[in-house]
Amino acid sequence: MAVTLFWRRARARLEVLRAARPAARTDHPGARARRELSHVLGQRKLFQKAAPGVMHASIFWGFLVLLPTIVEAMLAAIDRDWTLPYLGHVAWFAFLQDLFATLVVVGVAIAFAIRKIQRPDRFRGSHMEEADRILLTILGIVTTLLLWNASRIALGIPVHPDAAAVAHALSVLFGSGRGTDVAERVFVWSHLLLVLGFLTYLPRSKHLHIITAAPNVYLAKNGPRGYLEPLRIDLESADADVQLGVSVATDLSRKQVLDLFSCTECGRCQEVCPAWNTGKALSPKLLIMDLRDQVANEAPLITAGGAGIVELQPLVPNAVADQVVWDCVTCGACVRECPVDIEHVDTIIDLRRNLVMAESRFPREAETMLRGVETNENPWGQPASARTDWTASLEAIRVLQPGDPPPEVLFWVGCAGAFDERAQQTTKSIARLLTAAGVEFAILGPRERCTGDPARRMGHEYLFQTLAEANVETLNGAGVTKIVASCAHCFNTLANEYPDYGGRYEVVHHTELLSALVAEGRLGPNPAGERGSVTYHDACYLGRHNGRFDAPRDVLRAAGAAAVEMPRNRERAFCCGAGGARMWMEEKEGTRINDTRFAEAEATGADTVATACPYCFVMLDDAAKAKGSTVRVADVATLLAESTLAEPGG
Repeated sequence: MAVTLFWRRARARLEVLRAARPAARTDHPGARARRELSHVLGQRKLFQKAAPGVMHASIFWGFLVLLPTIVEAMLAAIDRDWTLPYLGHVAWFAFLQDLFATLVVVGVAIAFAIRKIQRPDRFRGSHMEEADRILLTILGIVTTLLLWNASRIALGIPVHPDAAAVAHALSVLFGSGRGTDVAERVFVWSHLLLVLGFLTYLPRSKHLHIITAAPNVYLAKNGPRGYLEPLRIDLESADADVQLGVSVATDLSRKQVLDLFSCTECGRCQEVCPAWNTGKALSPKLLIMDLRDQVANEAPLITAGGAGIVELQPLVPNAVADQVVWDCVTCGACVRECPVDIEHVDTIIDLRRNLVMAESRFPREAETMLRGVETNENPWGQPASARTDWTASLEAIRVLQPGDPPPEVLFWVGCAGAFDERAQQTTKSIARLLTAAGVEFAILGPRERCTGDPARRMGHEYLFQTLAEANVETLNGAGVTKIVASCAHCFNTLANEYPDYGGRYEVVHHTELLSALVAEGRLGPNPAGERGSVTYHDACYLGRHNGRFDAPRDVLRAAGAAAVEMPRNRERAFCCGAGGARMWMEEKEGTRINDTRFAEAEATGADTVATACPYCFVMLDDAAKAKGSTVRVADVATLLAESTLAEPGG
């Protein structure tokens, strides 16, 4: 009966999953299998927090080890003398059973201590009462198991009492008479009833993740977190089924539905979210929970193909408010922290895609940016001829013309580096350093377009696709093989997303190239300490999304800077607030993200805040000026140029 009820409830979830769009996530099976071993079996991401890691690993590993005891209890419930073949007769299994049952008890105790005594803010909004019921049920399951084994020892049933130390100690609670005989029957049946009750409860609870987490981790993206899957929009084909993002539940992919069913409500994503931490409406956890609730409520209609008198309701604003969708800075902190590899950012971008392309519904202040990209192929709305204005004060910079031989390195200046006065300092510094190191490089000049990153993260996938195809045609036509990019967003797009459009190049960030030139002796480093103290801000799209942490710090050392790390650095760095096209949208609630990050940088006592992305440079410099701070904000390339080339201020 319990198994039948479990299957009926689980099948309802499975049918919702089958109704979702297929997710092509079968590449690199070896890497996916290794992630299973690391994230699921090894619980690696959970151990990012020590106490919760020990707690969950104790319960999870205990669950795995104790699975055979369910069959053992079923056999013994029928006949007390029946047990598992082989396992029921060996001392080592009795030892493991006793050990892991005890560890589960310890894990449950830690869980209650965290939830009831420590009470971290990350649990705000989670279903705490449901979690308590689950923990108490798990405690009941292992407690009845230990007491059942203890009563068996008291009755003289051979279960290797010396191997089961805890059960042996508990056996003193029982005698050897009729009362113990009854107690043994009560405990074995109580154990089974709790197990079967838990089984029937599982499919409709947040604890469904014990079934969905493993496939969800397997289907997670391979490679950089900053990569977004393309939609492949073909507006010219009348027969094409154009998918403009996610509007209703049936638009979700199978990976996205698995994400919803896999959420444990642990709140780790919420705890690190820059939007949530600065008083915005967005909580990655609550977003997933709200979407899950609507999908669950609409399950009968979803499995019926969306047909019926009642129609599927749009996910925005019925499950998720518009502002929640636009609060995201796509920094990826939530994805990194999630122990079951939920991809919050991808789902948010899909929701944005529908709002922008299907409904033209987005923050008005971003309209200027999109118009600039559409008409002038850059967010600043500047003419293409202005892309080389920054070269006026420098020695001749080669502008690659059609038919010219390709350079050793193409310097992808980027829109910010070409048009923003502050970012131009970085552009000039890079050009001077490459010239001093003898690197043969060129720029595209007027033929360079926006990579499309702001439009894509805003949700305008078609505009991004148009720009990507045009840029790839230009780059391939010029025979370009190696690109250096100074913008972390351009770097991510060129390296990770342009291959989908036929653009396969060796893409390096300017800090990587400069670090290599220093290592080769082509740029001379200066002794440490000459530049005073510097704290480095990790750009999300360079660091967390692409794993480039060391090169910028190597450049700072070469510039003679004494580095001081912020508390949140490297993979756990706090965002500057510019990503996800937020650079062109106002923050109307709470504290500005860039102000929060700058305050953290200033608190280190450093003289300079170093960046490696023009977005970060602009955002942190704005925060410094708004506060009236004397702390300088500069790109690492500018600091290296000032030191190595003995030139003032870029």
